[in-house]
Amino acid sequence: MTRDSDALSDPKAMRALAHPARLMILNRLGVEGSATATEVAEIAGITPSAASYHLRMLAKYGFVEDAPPRGDGRERLWQPVDRSIRIGVLPGDLPDVRDAKVQLMMASRRQANEEADRALADVDKEPAEWRDATRFNRTLIRVDVEEMVRLNEAIQKLIEPYAARRRAEKDTPSGARIAEVQVNLFPVAKRPVPGLPTEDHDAR
Repeated sequence: MTRDSDALSDPKAMRALAHPARLMILNRLGVEGSATATEVAEIAGITPSAASYHLRMLAKYGFVEDAPPRGDGRERLWQPVDRSIRIGVLPGDLPDVRDAKVQLMMASRRQANEEADRALADVDKEPAEWRDATRFNRTLIRVDVEEMVRLNEAIQKLIEPYAARRRAEKDTPSGARIAEVQVNLFPVAKRPVPGLPTEDHDAR
C-alpha cells in the first residue's frame, strides 16, 4: 500500500487507516462505489453508528469524502478520495513515521492473508474456468535493488488498467467479477537457525 501524497507521512493518518474495519470500509467503497454508513457497516461487521465514526475518521485524514446524493438526498453518502494508496519504508523515516508505516502494512497484510485464505478455502466451489485461472504462486528471484524496483514498476503498470477503482463495471467484458492481485516484493530476511534437536522424535 502507499499513497502518492504527503498525507501518509503523517503517522496519525497511517494509524487511523490501520484499523481493520476502516481498511474494509475503504476497500468496499473502492470496489462498489459510494455508500452510506449503514451499507458499509454490514461488510465490516459493525453497527451503523460505529461505521459512521470510522467514516468520519477516514474523512478527517483525507481517505474518503462526501459523495453526490441519491434519491431524496436525505442519506449521507461517502466515496473514496481518488488517489492510489502505496506505502514504503524509507531510510530517512523518523522512528514514529516508520512504526506507523509498518503498523499499516502489517494490518493490510493480515487482511490480504484473510482474503487469500477465504479464496483458497472456497476454490472448489468456483466454476472450472475460474479455478483454472486462480493462482497462488511463490517464486524466489535473484535481483539487485535496481532490478527489484524496475520489476515492481512493471508489475504495477501491468495491473493498473484492470484496477477496480478505475475500471467501471460497464467497461468490462461479460462475466467479469472482482478478483484480487497480491504482490509482495522484499529481500529475504535471514532465517534463524534453530539447531539440531536433542532427540529424533520423528523416528519413533
